[in-house]
Amino acid sequence: IIMAPMFLVTNTKMIIEAMNSGIAACIPALNFRTIEELENAINEIRNNTTSGGLGINLIVNKSNIKVNKQLESCVKLGVDFIITSLGNPKQVIQQCKPKGIKVFCDVAEEKYAKKVEELGADAVIAVNKNAGGHAGNLSSEELFNIISKNCNLPIISAGGVGTKQGVTEKLEIGFSGLSIGSPFIACKEAHISEKYKQACVDYGAADIVMSTKISGSPCTVINTPYVQQIGTDQNWLESMLSKHKKLKKWVKMFTFMKGMKAVEKAAFSATYKTVWCAGPSIGHTHAIRPLKDIVGDLVK
Repeated sequence: IIMAPMFLVTNTKMIIEAMNSGIAACIPALNFRTIEELENAINEIRNNTTSGGLGINLIVNKSNIKVNKQLESCVKLGVDFIITSLGNPKQVIQQCKPKGIKVFCDVAEEKYAKKVEELGADAVIAVNKNAGGHAGNLSSEELFNIISKNCNLPIISAGGVGTKQGVTEKLEIGFSGLSIGSPFIACKEAHISEKYKQACVDYGAADIVMSTKISGSPCTVINTPYVQQIGTDQNWLESMLSKHKKLKKWVKMFTFMKGMKAVEKAAFSATYKTVWCAGPSIGHTHAIRPLKDIVGDLVK
């Protein structure tokens, strides 16, 4: 099991607890504002863990202007594995392979699995339709069947698991492992708001909806009264800003200068603080608990 990287949720303390509980764990490099903070976190994790595997998630498309420096730090400090998302992992694979660092690549279709296999990836993470965040379109079994016929890499399942039974079912299908995220959101070690954690307890799989409000790309969120109020589809201004990132800072400056709350509400109503990302597997979350207890439920 890998504790999946969750943007603005996963923190150093969670990684340490997960690894010391016997599973692997991965954190997004973008959860750290600076390269120095990323390197300090890697060193802190190494100094406080005795088992498990340490992974860093890298966004490898052009939107992540820090990716080269982040990769350099990961290679220099010798993390155990990298999970790549949203882009071409070629550079990551080329730099990590000589150092013995494993590279796992997020895929939602067999054609991308074949591409990363050709590039030299060590495994694929098959993101199914029950995943949290940017989910795929196929069920885990459909995805496994189509990828396994076209790709010889180990396949890791991502999405929809929150119990030991779920883990067992995925392994019986033929997956080599699982990447599990949403069940860990409501752990005591997470630094997110208590309201976010409690929402994972109070809501279930039927309350997960797709929203394009945050980034423009469909993302799974909890259908809270606030989400119902603002809707799940981008309006014209949000759509324009998501396509033209450079305009966003000017609109923010304009709303700040003029105090135009109507424009601000129209353009920035959905943020990661006000709209909470999660997957259907929060249906297995019944209390806010220590992370090691959540791991225990998955492996015992």
